Amino acid sequence: MARDMTTLFHASDMHFGVEDDAAMAWFAQAVMAEQPDAIICTGDLTQRATHHQYDTARDWFAGLGVPVMLQPGNHDMPYFNLWERFRRPYARFGELEAAVGSELSLDHALIVPFDTNVPAQLRWPWSDGVVTRRNLDAALERLAQVSVDPRPKLVACHHPLLPKDDDRKNPTIRGDMAFEELAAAGASAVLTGHVHFPFDMVRSRGNQAMRMIGAGTLSTRLRGAAPSYNVVTIAEDGSISVEQRDFELA
Repeated sequence: MARDMTTLFHASDMHFGVEDDAAMAWFAQAVMAEQPDAIICTGDLTQRATHHQYDTARDWFAGLGVPVMLQPGNHDMPYFNLWERFRRPYARFGELEAAVGSELSLDHALIVPFDTNVPAQLRWPWSDGVVTRRNLDAALERLAQVSVDPRPKLVACHHPLLPKDDDRKNPTIRGDMAFEELAAAGASAVLTGHVHFPFDMVRSRGNQAMRMIGAGTLSTRLRGAAPSYNVVTIAEDGSISVEQRDFELA
């Protein structure tokens, strides 16, 4: 029987290896108490993509007891093993995803994955996002496949597709193009992380509007905001509400 709303916990940037233990426990307690329909994690699950950090992430996610969808971030490709970073960048992430990830079946939303990472690029820092035609086309193809489905389509990726303000240079290469094409293809919102600072705004490109929802971090790598996560609620009528929850620092 369908529920009258779908509730997602949107978290990002756990950075296992430099995680905030108290904030992680706070998040896990909320999951166990409220039992959201799913958890969406938009990348940087580890700090250096070591086997130990992935093992810790696997054990933690496995203990949450609800469906989980994972997206990779720039920190989730091997940092020290350059051969693996360039030849098999997502091998370790793939093992984690296979162990704890779920194919989500939600009453009132569809989640479309979109990869905005590359192993390296001809600029510094390497950490900023890059939209490739191949990855964008994969997301657009998925949106086309579900175009007649009335449920809101939420795109999940690591990097925000647009800068904080329109008068700033976009750190995500071809992010403006991706934003416009995804919105035109029917996406209602894009869920991201990376900047360690939460936000919720409606933006537009090329007469196409879409909501941008960013989660903060649950790590010790703070950038002016407390550890946090979002509660994203999608109602039967397709409306989307976002509650930002901040961890109270000691």
